[in-house]
Amino acid sequence: MTAIPTKNQIRQWIAENPGLSAKRDIAKAFGIRGDAKIDLKRLLREMEEEGALEKKARRFREPGSLPPVAVLQVLAPDRQGDLFAVPLEEGVDSTLRILIVAQKGDPALGAGDRILGRLTPVKAEGHSHEARLIRRLGSNPLKVLGIYRAGHEGGRIVPIDKGQDKEWRVARDASNGARDGELVEGEAVGNRRLGLPQARIIARLGDPSGARAVSLIAIHQHGIPDQFPDAVIAEADKAAPVGVTGREDLRDLPLITIDPIDARDRDDAVYAMPDDQPGNPGGHVIWVAIADVAHYVTPGSALDREARRRGNSTYFPDRVVPMLPDILSGDLCSLHEHVDRACLAVRMRIDAHGNKLSHRFVRGLMRSRTSLHYAQVQGAIDGQPDDQTAPLLDPILRPLYVAYAALTQARAARQPLDLDLPERKIVLDDAGKVTSVSYYERFDAHKLIEEMMILANVAAAEELVRLKQPLLFRVHEEPSPLKLEALREVAEASGLVLAKGQVLKTSHLNRLLSQAEGTEFDELINLTTLRSMTQAYYNAENFGHFGLALRNYAHFTSPIRRYSDLIVHRALIAGHGWGKDGLLAWDIENLDETAKLISESERRSMAAERDTTDRYLAAYLADRVGSTFTGRISGVQRFGLFVKLDETGADGLIPIRAVGREFFHYDEASQTLMGADTGLTIGIGQRVVVKLAEAVPVTGGLVLELVEIDGATITPGGRGRKGGRYQPRKPGAASAKAAKLARKIVRKRRG
Repeated sequence: MTAIPTKNQIRQWIAENPGLSAKRDIAKAFGIRGDAKIDLKRLLREMEEEGALEKKARRFREPGSLPPVAVLQVLAPDRQGDLFAVPLEEGVDSTLRILIVAQKGDPALGAGDRILGRLTPVKAEGHSHEARLIRRLGSNPLKVLGIYRAGHEGGRIVPIDKGQDKEWRVARDASNGARDGELVEGEAVGNRRLGLPQARIIARLGDPSGARAVSLIAIHQHGIPDQFPDAVIAEADKAAPVGVTGREDLRDLPLITIDPIDARDRDDAVYAMPDDQPGNPGGHVIWVAIADVAHYVTPGSALDREARRRGNSTYFPDRVVPMLPDILSGDLCSLHEHVDRACLAVRMRIDAHGNKLSHRFVRGLMRSRTSLHYAQVQGAIDGQPDDQTAPLLDPILRPLYVAYAALTQARAARQPLDLDLPERKIVLDDAGKVTSVSYYERFDAHKLIEEMMILANVAAAEELVRLKQPLLFRVHEEPSPLKLEALREVAEASGLVLAKGQVLKTSHLNRLLSQAEGTEFDELINLTTLRSMTQAYYNAENFGHFGLALRNYAHFTSPIRRYSDLIVHRALIAGHGWGKDGLLAWDIENLDETAKLISESERRSMAAERDTTDRYLAAYLADRVGSTFTGRISGVQRFGLFVKLDETGADGLIPIRAVGREFFHYDEASQTLMGADTGLTIGIGQRVVVKLAEAVPVTGGLVLELVEIDGATITPGGRGRKGGRYQPRKPGAASAKAAKLARKIVRKRRG
């Protein structure tokens, strides 16, 4: 007769073999066959009733112990950059810390991700198990950022996100000690059945109206890492200036930096001179030197892991969240005047028409002659040099502008997309309050630097293609046919023409922009053209850059603030054999994942910067509720109209209820609303006068009321004559046209 194991033997087997704890696994381990399995089943049931074992998914385990495979929630990286998780298994201590051991090919994980992990018990300080990823299950419970309002039985969270209008109920024991009026972060708990959804407060973030709280809200809301782990700071603190050994000495080259007046880092320097080589009359030599960040941020280091996680620096009106610690971004990697700095530089020869003839990359040591700002340089060229620029005018500044003039010829021939969209400038006082909102002034000095950086980026991409080195391309694909047709609808309704029936080129779009220039539809066409564009991204494959009309393009010129540029620098170092800090096998194997990560982090930063601007603008306008403003309709949706105000560029919403009391038919294809009673047609681009009804700084929301449209007064009942020259195509015709286009696309794909 087969001997039945004792309860202690069964407990010991399960503890040592958690992955083999089903009844048949135990039977096989102890050689139990036939009728003896009935006795084993009885014994296991007894142990379960006694509480010595618990059964889950046909497997037995000790109560409170972790199964071999478990659902885990990822925590934020610790100060050393290690990633831990806590178990979400029922009946298991949720404070257990589990170290996540990443394997090649694993996706990047972030705080809040839920994963299925294979667990291994370990005896280590600070954690009891290690986990290897099986698959990612999804994000953590829904989070909400808002203002806590205390009540008798707990309180509520009033969201600050413009996209959320529902409040969350917080039980008294889930308030985490939050005080009334505090900014808090909560997460959803329980299953909502009736009433408000429930949340518990997981973080208290202080006074939402405090000085400079606006950018802090965006940083937290979008999950932008703003604290460097200790290991990263320790590595940065060990960094030291480099010498000339192994580098080309460029210190005699009169390179200068030209940046915004409030620049926080300086990662590019330029110099130009006439080309004295025979066969290139009127040609120029342009040097572009870029900070050698790769020397300090080496592959696999704590600095490198953190830079890859951040992807890029994020800029706000009152602060910057840098990709690298300040000792690097603001000092050792920044090309300050009169100090030696490590660099990667490219020497480019162009002809008299701005076409690049050749290029040569070097790893060097440079010394900037001076640090200038754009307005200062432009003032010198325009005849008003100051004490700093006067000695540089003839030897350095004028040759730069002559070379730039040649580059503008090449640009005109290439015809990149020529959008005119001024950038808003928000000025704050020392307390963080908005004092003014204006637009940045664009000088030729800005365009000079832009053109030279583009030329250097092209040279870097072409050089790495020549060297057959992997790299990250900056990709911008052409607009989709549907978006292009929507742009054509707006153009035709504005009395303009966008050619069709041919392969789209940027020159076609530029022709449309040129038609609109100086007309009342100028801003409309620029905005609509921008919205028709696809979003640029990073990719290890080259699909070209439509907007710049370039076949090969990569980011090379800003490695202090973009991880993509650091990858390109490493590829150049590896391709030229300049050192051991070039692109390694791990970088290459994970290039696709890196491209995806940094593309996502770029979008995250853009969203945070945009939300911050909206909040600052709402705060600036909060004292002017009830005032009227002029603007232009920038978007039409079923629920209302978006209006861009002329004075500040702020975007506000006219809810459909404030447009008029009649029913409005929404036509998606033509982006119009048409009144059922009056026939009033409202579309993108129409001039309006609006009244500011509400400004909510904490969300950035502006609510407007429609007063006039194209000069016609809108009465409270919504009765107004058709106004203005903007008469979009009838909704039915637009829908038919959209359907026809969709059929064409389907036929083309099938063919």
